[in-house]
Parts: sequence; structure tokens; C-alpha cells
Amino acid sequence: MDPYLTLKYLHILSSTVLFGTGMGTAFQMVWAWRTGRVETIHSVASGVVVADWIFTTPAGLLQPLTGYFLIQQQGYDWNEPWLLLTYALYTLAFICWAPVVHLQIKIRDLAGEALANNTPLPDQARKHFRLWFILGWPAFAALAWVFWLMVNRPDMPL
Repeated sequence: MDPYLTLKYLHILSSTVLFGTGMGTAFQMVWAWRTGRVETIHSVASGVVVADWIFTTPAGLLQPLTGYFLIQQQGYDWNEPWLLLTYALYTLAFICWAPVVHLQIKIRDLAGEALANNTPLPDQARKHFRLWFILGWPAFAALAWVFWLMVNRPDMPL
């Protein structure tokens, strides 16, 4: 197989996994919270944490690697404005994602404690969820914009 096409395939596949897993786990987490059931929240939060480690993390690491080699293979200037914007947006998505992972773990653990003690979720879990929800929006928007930039590669002034 052609090395360029292999890189491009891996780049597209990992971006799809990154974006799709993010949307899917966000939907599941929001849906679980809507039930208000501690056992549902704990179960879904546990799955979301695992999904982030199994799918999102490897895809998120593969993206810049394949991107780097694609830029090299295609002979793009590293400082092209559309690429600079891509780097910034990807960084923004990562800056939002890193605390989201931590918040998901905290939510899972707090829900697990409430479940074990047969108590309602503590207010701290709700605060974590609100922040988790808020941080998801700029990450989603940033990655959607990165997709647009990858497809269009627009001529942009600096």
C-alpha cells in the first residue's frame, strides 16, 4: 500500500474515532444524568472513562503524529495560516479534554461512593458534571473547525 495513503487513512480514521467517541460518550453521559439514577450515572461514567483510555487517548496521540508526516509528505510549509490555526484549535481541544477526563473519573468515583453508601449524589458531582459539560463545547467546536480546515485547506492571510 502507498505510504501516503496509509498515513492519510490512519489520520482520517483516528480523527473519526476521536470525534465520534467524544460525541458518543458525551451523549451517553448527558443521557445518564437525565435519569438522575446514581447507578446509571456510575455505570455510564465508568464506561466513558474506559472509552477515553481505549479510544480517545490513542486516537488523540495518533492525530498529531500522522498529521506531522502528512505535512512532510505533502511538502506544506509548517507556518501556513490554516495549519497554524489547526494547531491552535487542536491544542484548545486538548486543553478542554484533559480536565474532562479528570472530571469523569471524579464523577465515576463520587457516584460509586454514593451507590455503595446508598446516598444521593453529592453536590460536588453535579458541579463536576456542569464543568464537564461546559468544557465539552469548545472542544467539540474546535475539532469541528479542524475538520473543516483539513477538508478545505483555505488560503488565509496571517
